[in-house]
Amino acid sequence: MTQNVVPIGVAERESRIEKAQRLMVEAKIEALVLDAGTSMEYFTGITWYPSERPMIAIVPAKGGVQYICPAFEESRLRELVKIGNDFYPWQEDESPYQQIASAFKDRGIRSGNVGIEERLRFFIFDGMRKEASYINYTSGDAISVECRIIKSPAELALMQTANDITVAAMKIGINGLKEGMSPDDFSAIVTSAHQQFGAVSDFAGVNFGEASAFPHGSIQPQRLKKGDIVLMDCGCRVEGYSSDISRTIVFGAEPTARQLEIWNLEQKSQAAGFAAAKLQSACEEVDAAARKVLTDSGFGPGYKLPGLPHRTGHGIGMDGHEWGNMVKGNTRLLQPGMCFSIEPNISIVGEFGIRLEDCVYMTEAGPKWFSQPSVSISQPFV
Repeated sequence: MTQNVVPIGVAERESRIEKAQRLMVEAKIEALVLDAGTSMEYFTGITWYPSERPMIAIVPAKGGVQYICPAFEESRLRELVKIGNDFYPWQEDESPYQQIASAFKDRGIRSGNVGIEERLRFFIFDGMRKEASYINYTSGDAISVECRIIKSPAELALMQTANDITVAAMKIGINGLKEGMSPDDFSAIVTSAHQQFGAVSDFAGVNFGEASAFPHGSIQPQRLKKGDIVLMDCGCRVEGYSSDISRTIVFGAEPTARQLEIWNLEQKSQAAGFAAAKLQSACEEVDAAARKVLTDSGFGPGYKLPGLPHRTGHGIGMDGHEWGNMVKGNTRLLQPGMCFSIEPNISIVGEFGIRLEDCVYMTEAGPKWFSQPSVSISQPFV
């Protein structure tokens, strides 16, 4: 399934940096500091293990990207770098923070604001602020979030492939359900299918019967039996981009009236969330619409059980959970390129839980599904 995948190229990463630099000028931020992690990969294409030895990238508002790295890793880093050619290596008995200060000064940054990407580790921040105390350190969200939350056509294509693979893998997992199997048995089937289709398996969770009432599972031993609710939650990555899909079925028997009633209510709630996802509407409106279906039927209110104990959806992209949550209080307006899940889980502790989760991406014409929602309790995929 991945033979036609087109990875993110250098030109697109350069355009991301150009956008970040424009945003920095507007926000009066002199530079953005990136620790090893998703945002560094997003802007530079470099994947690096975040060890105790700082390796960071600095994206200045003006000028090329700079890299501070352990000296013995410089040759390896140079093999990976496609954007920027300024390196500041530090020996084991030297301070990396002095090199960071030198990088700032080389870009003329001797005062003003420097943005810190949200996942930069504290010990690095602490070393920076002590060595370069003349800088005002501030949140870099106005740069990194605003770049990453809007996906390009190339990013959407990778996410679509990841979703297509997860649908195919989950179908194999469903076909492999057998009485007496454990959640780990199911996970192994889906994980193997993800890999066979050329993806990196992120997760392949499942819960049976009463355990399905816990959105992220239970530690109690589970063995599948006929008539059990089966709640599956699976995702993978393709070239760094994520999928996230949940399905709920009944194993080996016709659903009871209660199971069917709650499943149909969940389907109605998910559809209401999708209908509320309109351009220039607030993210919180998606949550409100999906939750209203449930509260009108006597669940909740709010996060009270039985009902929906968490937000209706989360942003998604390179990370499985990103900004742009569908939750009360999030007044960010929906724009083309934003991607998020719609998953109004119904938890009834002591009975079962139902979750239908599909992700959408916003277009000029409104929301589009990455994966088509379930048709019925007995037909999880179109």
